[in-house]
Amino acid sequence: MSSDPAGPASERERGSGTVLALGLCLLLILALGMVLMVGQGLTASVRAAAAADLAALAAADAERGLRTGRACDAGRAVAELNGAVLIRCEVEATGSTVRVIVEIPTGAPWGPAPGRARAGPPAPAPGP
Repeated sequence: MSSDPAGPASERERGSGTVLALGLCLLLILALGMVLMVGQGLTASVRAAAAADLAALAAADAERGLRTGRACDAGRAVAELNGAVLIRCEVEATGSTVRVIVEIPTGAPWGPAPGRARAGPPAPAPGP
């Protein structure tokens, strides 16, 4: 009895390469989707940080009288112009320092990207 290479064993394996190729393609598509979602989240995070910085600067300018209007209203307007939502705005009692928190929607399952910023004069140096 001789073993025939084109016999029953090769018939059972017919099409297995196609299944393997389809599985690898599906894995590649899933990996690409995950990379795109992470990239989208990182982009939204950078945009949120920039929007928070600009909103805090505008609010601090309004608090110091360099811009008309109330501090948090100015911060909210600037945040909205940058596609963010102002979540919190606090004017510190020690002067014209303003802290803001904004969010930018990402569309990702982990939710919106937050941004935090503080603007105002520098803190006084500690004494000797």
